[in-house]
Amino acid sequence: MINPAVDDLAVHVGTARACGLLGRSRAGHYRAKNPPPARPQTPRPAPVNKLTGAERAHVLAVLTSQEFADKSVAQAWATLLDEGTYLCSQSTMHRILHENDMAGERRRQATHPPRARPELVATGPGQVWSWDITKLRGPDRGVYYDLYVVLDIFSRFAVAWTIAAREDAQIAKNMLEHAMGIHGVPEAIHADRGTSMTSRPVAQLLVDLGVARSHSRPHVSNDNPYSEAAFKTLKYAPVFPERFGSLADARAFAGQFFSYYNHEHRHSGIGLHTPASVHYGTVGQVRAQRQFTLDAAYAAHPERFGNRRPEPPRLPQAAWINQPSQEALIQTA
Repeated sequence: MINPAVDDLAVHVGTARACGLLGRSRAGHYRAKNPPPARPQTPRPAPVNKLTGAERAHVLAVLTSQEFADKSVAQAWATLLDEGTYLCSQSTMHRILHENDMAGERRRQATHPPRARPELVATGPGQVWSWDITKLRGPDRGVYYDLYVVLDIFSRFAVAWTIAAREDAQIAKNMLEHAMGIHGVPEAIHADRGTSMTSRPVAQLLVDLGVARSHSRPHVSNDNPYSEAAFKTLKYAPVFPERFGSLADARAFAGQFFSYYNHEHRHSGIGLHTPASVHYGTVGQVRAQRQFTLDAAYAAHPERFGNRRPEPPRLPQAAWINQPSQEALIQTA
């Protein structure tokens, strides 16, 4: 596109000046206007030491034989050399394998079947629980306390929690057993694949009580969203300390926090109700009171609401862990 511009300007100032003003190489300009003829491509002669077709086929047969099929080229080359056989160089072996789409890893590779995507639904409190463990910083570097928390995914109510100096399967079992003694036995309990979550004591407890076990896929934090969200609410709270001075300090803080979380925190995922209100079934009364207050505000100043009667947020009808797509729901209906 620049050649016509150079030609137009060259009429007034000359080609050399036009190329200089437009930042165009003069040699490049002339070459573009009069391209040199294409040079004929002469085939590269085959080297005199090239293997014949039969020799290359023999090399390929040896490398893919049962003895060398799972060995690297270097291993095969050295083994053959030790046996008194020289077929070709290692680079030639690599070229022959590459030409036959056999380059790369030659050993058998471990294959793992894909983990099932957990799909759980709760339409009311007491149906599905989720639990996890998070670390709390202790007084010194390298000192941590383990916070165990069990949530009801429908109400977001923390049905149990405990803090220990270590992660232990027996502590987890005792916590779950105590929670089920107070709040009843859920239909399913979801957790990630930590050592405590998959331990024999916890698994045996759930089997004995007839509770379905569900686990997250490896390295998929979204499979346990309720526990992860609760931990974020905890650790991003303005009052959350940088470190805890002792195990007793951590337990005292957690006691205050979970009392607030269960009974005062208005959760956006449950229609801005408190987890306790949803868990113990007082949502209807609370929502009726909210509607009464909104009705009074609307009656006093309807213009402030665009003449549209306001309603308090509704409580979702279900809580999902990995809700299936609408197409999948239709197929299973």
